[in-house]
Amino acid sequence: MRLPGRKVLVTGADGFIGSHLAEALLARGCRVRSFAYYNSFNSWGWLDSLSPEALASMEVVTGDVRDPQAVREATRGCDIVFHLAALVAIPYSYHSPASYVDTNIGGTLNVLQAARELGVERVVHTSTSETYGTARYVPIDEEHPLQGQSPYAATKIGADQMALAFHRSFGTSVTVLRPFNTYGPRQSARAVIPAIITQIAAGRDVVRLGALHPTRDFSYVSDTVGGFIAAAEADAAVGHVINVGSGFEISIGATAHLIAEIMGRRIELVCDVERLRPEASEVERLWASTEKACRLLGWSPAYGGKDGLRRGLEATVAWFSRPENVKLYKPDVYNL
Repeated sequence: MRLPGRKVLVTGADGFIGSHLAEALLARGCRVRSFAYYNSFNSWGWLDSLSPEALASMEVVTGDVRDPQAVREATRGCDIVFHLAALVAIPYSYHSPASYVDTNIGGTLNVLQAARELGVERVVHTSTSETYGTARYVPIDEEHPLQGQSPYAATKIGADQMALAFHRSFGTSVTVLRPFNTYGPRQSARAVIPAIITQIAAGRDVVRLGALHPTRDFSYVSDTVGGFIAAAEADAAVGHVINVGSGFEISIGATAHLIAEIMGRRIELVCDVERLRPEASEVERLWASTEKACRLLGWSPAYGGKDGLRRGLEATVAWFSRPENVKLYKPDVYNL
């Protein structure tokens, strides 16, 4: 499927990955409708940081993915739906699990129902590496067992299975894209890499984090966005779950020291009990196999391996180092 000229809907376009995806789709010649979360502040989230030219070139609609009517109206007239709207903060899912069920599972059902009823050609649904839980083997391929080690992960497993069920039951053209630990400019402070950068940028010599030993496969945001676009273009991807990641694992502690090195600082790491997940909920190891993405999508990470991670972190640090960006974050406040 060729994307230029197509009318596309991006749910969650006001978020971190969604705003980058909407921007990239515009550059690719798509007619973009961005679905942002309604609020009384008239804020469009990270879409507000896009250039005036980009905003003038897209249609922005606001609503709530939990509202089937709002989703149906946003979907009307679109050829392709990129579904990214979700609650994603793992710690907050311990606090308010019902809201994750409503948004992640119920919201996904609304998107799928609208796509089915309106004859959407393709739905690219967003999963997460958290659905795998702690790796039973590495690298983790798409056949790895699913393990809901947090309420967030459990709801994403449910949403993924609903998407695949619509493909099997009704012939809805669905691809489930499963990103591993995306990072980059505009990421929320609740994620570990912005938490590290903002504390160092605020002059902290002692950086407070959760568990330092778990490993993650950090994927730079432009690679993740490239995976979404490739998934929409590849007919061979329909009905499949596909990982996108860097194919490289590194511990949280080592990541923090690499960031400090890039920022020219020496730091001490402290494990903050408040930031720890419950013991059985902690995902100890993530490392993506991207063989399927390469085979079905022709996709491979431009920021793979340790060299790629360093380049991605340098770009991320540069963005966070701009005064107008760093002032948007509160390094002294732990955000669930």
